[in-house]
Amino acid sequence: MSLHSTAQSLVSLAAEPGHEGGHASLSPFVTGGGALLVLLLLLWITTRFNRDR
Repeated sequence: MSLHSTAQSLVSLAAEPGHEGGHASLSPFVTGGGALLVLLLLLWITTRFNRDR
């Protein structure tokens, strides 16, 4: 599958009626908060192992 056909299929999936907003049980605040926590954890781990400064 080429990149162009993959992009076209993703656009067509996003444009289908009846799928507005994704899954009903996923809150954007919970998803964003979880992503923020994961990124902060990765930042903390990275700074703990970077002892050469």
